[in-house]
Amino acid sequence: MNQITTISEEILAGTILIVDDQLPNLKILANLLKNNNYKVKKALDGESALISINKEIPDLILLDIKMPDMDGYQVCNQLKANLKTKEIPVIFISALNEVFDKVKAFEVGGIDYISKPFQEEEVLARVKSQLTIQTQKKSLKKERNELILERANLKQEIKRRKETEAILYQSRALISGILTSSLDAIAALEAVRDPKTAEIMDFRCLVINPIMARVFNQEPEDLIGKLVFKRFIYKNNPNLFPKFIEVVEIGKSLEQDFHYYYQKERKWYHFIAVKLGDGFAITVRDITVRKNLELKLKNLATKDGLTGICNRRTFDETILKEWQLCQREEKPLSLIMCDVDYFKLYNDFYKHQMGDDALKRIAKILENTIQRPSDLVARFGGEEFAILLPQTDQDGTITVAKRIQAAIRLQAIPHEQSKVSNIISVSMGIATMIPIAKSYPDILINRADKALYVAKNQGRDRYIVF
Repeated sequence: MNQITTISEEILAGTILIVDDQLPNLKILANLLKNNNYKVKKALDGESALISINKEIPDLILLDIKMPDMDGYQVCNQLKANLKTKEIPVIFISALNEVFDKVKAFEVGGIDYISKPFQEEEVLARVKSQLTIQTQKKSLKKERNELILERANLKQEIKRRKETEAILYQSRALISGILTSSLDAIAALEAVRDPKTAEIMDFRCLVINPIMARVFNQEPEDLIGKLVFKRFIYKNNPNLFPKFIEVVEIGKSLEQDFHYYYQKERKWYHFIAVKLGDGFAITVRDITVRKNLELKLKNLATKDGLTGICNRRTFDETILKEWQLCQREEKPLSLIMCDVDYFKLYNDFYKHQMGDDALKRIAKILENTIQRPSDLVARFGGEEFAILLPQTDQDGTITVAKRIQAAIRLQAIPHEQSKVSNIISVSMGIATMIPIAKSYPDILINRADKALYVAKNQGRDRYIVF
């Protein structure tokens, strides 16, 4: 199995620093993490934490916000201002009854947060998710450095080939031997021009190595002198052909990534094409492993670890972009804040595993309810979800809210402890705005939050519009 794309549990285990001025909280988190094979360090205040970090850099920090002398925001600010420690991921800790400025937490560099009292499954899921992301980042950084070095070596090789262009044409037998031993796909092609206009019509294959010939499902000798390049490019990416013409006519090298289905498998490649006489030489490298790793890393960074829908970070980035777009176009932007009614009672009665399953089902219902690619469903925190509806007016948003209510009621997930129904229900706050200049999405979020608060106070299992 590929070592890059498969990370064992042993590799994921790392050193975690817990910073909390409350000894009971330290003990609970430390025992939980130690029982799951993590190395744990503890600090009772911000100053002690910074001293400990300078001695040994942890893989992850669980940082309480409310502490004497130096609070969690100040500690995180100092960490992010230090080149040595700025890459350490920080998960904030806050009690449910404390005022927690979530926007500020992300602004100072936090990547996630957990609430007291702790839910073991949530803590472990968030810790594991962040450690996975860090491990993937390190692997990707190492591979990128190797790729940069390889690319530099490759460019040097191409430069040497350009300098010996005349020798290439006179020594094809020698070149063929070199190309045959290369692990990259390599070919040299010459321009085929219209006799009247002198415009390039196609490219004739002069030299091709076995790896490149394999793409065409032929032997190298069967492709020499053939006009196969234009047909192949137009079949896969017609926009590339004029760019290859520019390589010959202008002399500017062409370098980019592309994907291609080889034997029913999607493969990613990186190529460099440089002018060679009245044609060009092209070198192609398989980067499928690296590309898949990048896609996997992106997914880990944007998705919620429990429900699989977009996480809070993705929501924050998306609402800012849609806010700016709707502001320019003077279009409405709507937000539904959705909270599962009496979810703590559900967790206490049915236990956390069933609670997690219920959140997953609700997340799926919400995703199935939205209909446009531009709409977004995200886990906002705990049992709270956010539904972002760009270019949607208030009436359209209410229609979506009604669909959500109907879909959740249709699922009829039992909730014997609910005070409003014997099945799971949700309360929703709706806000719609046309963004104006020098304003921020916080306004829309706060309105939806207030509407949600009113919906809860008026009995839950309903939506309120602000």
